Amino acid sequence: MKIFRARDFTADRAWGAQDIASMNGITTRLHWTDQPYKWHINDGEEVFAVLDGEVDMHYRQQGEEHVARLKTGDIFYASVGTEHVAHPLGEARILVIEAEGSV
Repeated sequence: MKIFRARDFTADRAWGAQDIASMNGITTRLHWTDQPYKWHINDGEEVFAVLDGEVDMHYRQQGEEHVARLKTGDIFYASVGTEHVAHPLGEARILVIEAEGSV
């Protein structure tokens, strides 16, 4: 048993992470960042939950770019093939659930 205090978590670099769990090939990780990630497509599905802060999630559908502002408590689901990139507005703490070894 372990309790994770997301609001207190920091890392020594953007997108630094703390592993929470690995279950049947699915990882759950807590990330801290204050910098954008990179455009990518995951190897599988991804659940991206903002635990603290705000994030502008850029994603492409049918070649067109969209942006959704995610606030604390919001969840972004990236289906297989969804190209996306997260841009935090200041510091953010994010819970990411995805296939082990995914981008």
